[in-house]
Amino acid sequence: MNFEHKLIEALNNANRVAILTGAGISAESGIKTFRDPDGLWAKLNPAELASIDGFMQNPETVWNWYNERRKVIQSTKPNAGHFALVELEKKYDNFHIVTQNIDRLHQMAGSKNVIELHGNIIENHCFDCKKPYLKEINLDDKELPKCPKCGGKIRPSVVWFGESLPFEALKKAEKVALEADVFFSIGTSSEVYPAAALPYIAKNAGAIVIEVNPNETKLSSEADFILRGTSATVLPELVKLLK
Repeated sequence: MNFEHKLIEALNNANRVAILTGAGISAESGIKTFRDPDGLWAKLNPAELASIDGFMQNPETVWNWYNERRKVIQSTKPNAGHFALVELEKKYDNFHIVTQNIDRLHQMAGSKNVIELHGNIIENHCFDCKKPYLKEINLDDKELPKCPKCGGKIRPSVVWFGESLPFEALKKAEKVALEADVFFSIGTSSEVYPAAALPYIAKNAGAIVIEVNPNETKLSSEADFILRGTSATVLPELVKLLK
């Protein structure tokens, strides 16, 4: 891929770089996206599996489904796009990844400054008192896990439909978008708010916005540079050209 000189120059001159990643970068590791015809929601009702009402009505079904998802994620590995972002992080004193993904592949690859907007599927906490639950979940015990502190139900630490994003994570994401010299939008459809607003926040504050996506999105008309390709193919080549 040929990269514009102005793009390389902007990245070499930048001090603060922010990255927004979505399902696309995880899809290259084999994790189905929600929008795939055979993806996570294709044959299932999200309200029954990823909502407070669904969890309260049938927690065992929800837990079985999340355990299956965990097995899929635990069998996957970061791809070249994840590792390219690790290399990019080494080049800047101020670098943050804001991710909509819950798989923790960024951390597995070695990224350090990661803001999780939708939580993660690895951790659990109490539905009632919010205390983290550190024990392993074993549904073979035929008894759903309960909080040792208050007796409440234990749930996955993911953001469900109808829930607000974690306040601190969202505020930090907005801050890094406001302060960024360069803002990347990578593998995200730019349709899920409030995350989809972050590139616009960055652009309005004067940042150069770069979209990395094989498909056109709602952000495409506003991006300063568009790199049409997947993150696993585009990002490693881009990193090689930087000082």
